[in-house]
Amino acid sequence: MAINYQLAKFVTSNAKAEQVAPSVRPEISFVGRSNVGKSSLMNKIFRRKDLVKVGGTPGKTRQINFFNVGDVDFVDLPGYGYAKVSKAEMDAWRPLIEGYFTQDRKYALCVLLVDIRHDASPLDVQMIEFLQANEIPFMIAFTKSDKLGTNKRRQQVASLCRQLAVAGDVVVVPCSSHSGDGVDDIRTLIEDAVAQMA
Repeated sequence: MAINYQLAKFVTSNAKAEQVAPSVRPEISFVGRSNVGKSSLMNKIFRRKDLVKVGGTPGKTRQINFFNVGDVDFVDLPGYGYAKVSKAEMDAWRPLIEGYFTQDRKYALCVLLVDIRHDASPLDVQMIEFLQANEIPFMIAFTKSDKLGTNKRRQQVASLCRQLAVAGDVVVVPCSSHSGDGVDDIRTLIEDAVAQMA
C-alpha cells in the first residue's frame, strides 16, 4: 500500500491517555528516549521540514500527538528518560505511553528509536519487554547512523541487538534523518504493516 506522506497533517494533542479518541485507522506510533531524534525522523518520513515540532530541549514532547496521512494515523509519543526534567514530568511519561499502548487500538507498527552511538538504556530494554508483553508489533530504528563510519555502524548494530536481547525476527534499521539513510526502508515497513491490516 503506497502512502502519500506529503499529505501528512497535524490532528490533535492529548495530555492524558484517557483523552485519546478511539482508534479508527491503522496507527503507526513512534517512541524512544528523549533526544533520540524522533521528531526529526518523523519529519523526514513525512518529507516535511517542521510538521512535527523539533524541540530545542530534549523531553519537549510531553503529550501524545496525532498526525494523519490519508487512511493511516501516526502517533508521536513522549520521549522518556531525560534526566533534567522534574520528577513529576518523568512520572507523567509512563501513564501516557503505557496508557496509549494498553488501549484497544489498531496498532499496525511501533517504531522504537534508539541512538546508535550509545549503549542501550534500561528504559529501552523495558520498552521492548513492554511491547512484547502487550503483543504490539514493533521495529527498531537505530538513529543518527550518519555519525558513524560503516564498520563502527555494523559493530554498534550487533552490540545493541545483544544489549536489547532482540530476536532475529525483529527488524532493525540504521537510519539518519540528516542523510536520509534507512528512511525509505522504514517507509516500506510502515506500508507493509498497514497493508497486513487491510
